[in-house]
Amino acid sequence: MRETTPARPRLPLRALVIRYGFLALLAGLVVFFSLATRGFASPQAAVFILQSVSITGILALGVTATLVVGGFDLSIGSIATSAMMAAAYVMVILEQNAFVAVVACLAIGAFVGLINGLIICYMRVPDLLATLGMMFLLIGLQRIPTEGRSIAAGMTMPDGSTAEGTFSAAFLALGRHRFDFFIENLVPAAVVVLIVLAVLIWFFLEYTRFGRMMYAVGSNARAAEFAGAPVKAYKIWAYVISGVFASIGGILLAARLGRGDIASGNNLLLDAVAAALIGFAVLGAAKPNAFGTAIGALFVGVLLQGLTMMNVPYYTQDFVKGAVLVVALVFTFALLGRNGR
Repeated sequence: MRETTPARPRLPLRALVIRYGFLALLAGLVVFFSLATRGFASPQAAVFILQSVSITGILALGVTATLVVGGFDLSIGSIATSAMMAAAYVMVILEQNAFVAVVACLAIGAFVGLINGLIICYMRVPDLLATLGMMFLLIGLQRIPTEGRSIAAGMTMPDGSTAEGTFSAAFLALGRHRFDFFIENLVPAAVVVLIVLAVLIWFFLEYTRFGRMMYAVGSNARAAEFAGAPVKAYKIWAYVISGVFASIGGILLAARLGRGDIASGNNLLLDAVAAALIGFAVLGAAKPNAFGTAIGALFVGVLLQGLTMMNVPYYTQDFVKGAVLVVALVFTFALLGRNGR
């Protein structure tokens, strides 16, 4: 008799919706905006979207690291703004070079992340309260050296003197240089940084022992502690990673603007958190993950850029973004809850 191979079982409709529904929604948005607006489907528009979400995406990847260990970092926006102000202060006022500015910013991010982790793990302050307090502290601290002024070349200091330093060309290239990719000057350096960091954090969380232990801590910290894992150390490192990623975002923002603007980081926190939480719905993961976060950042960028090109009033865009976030999370977790019954 002729042997027949058993047919592969088909995924039920609900499982398909959970796994691919969000990606289908993203593809549907791209098609809709491409048909509804002129120029949305061009390579330049695609690169602009990536550039607009590059800093948000980097901050969201840092938030993802804290979500993995069961925490949450509300201070990322203020860390990024503090790093931006620090970079401007080091170069414009202290007249140092780009290398010193970058090292100073990374050190600030790592230090703030370390302080957040120590407060949460050893002082037993809830993560939301600890990082919220740090957010307010940094917002006030970053304005003290210049008495609330933004920092730019040739600015007048509080004592009446003029700042002699300038942003170095090497530093500005981090935010303004573009690489050739089929089209000259197409891909911004910030997009390359986002892609590299996304791949690194994805590999780190998914394929290294340290990353897998972070997931174990986030799933059940008590069980991980009984198994001998240094739970507090993993949590502290997660906040250090978040702080460093936020400072990288601040560096790129300063390099793009060419100044230290105290108001530029106001929306970074909300957009980064939205991207990280939307990542829960990507491929039905229902957990924080770097790939989902990157897709979430792209989704936010596509949505806002499409709404802008359709001349939708700016004051309704946050509502639309929030509605999509709520629907995506409720839809995903409701379906997963039904499957688990």
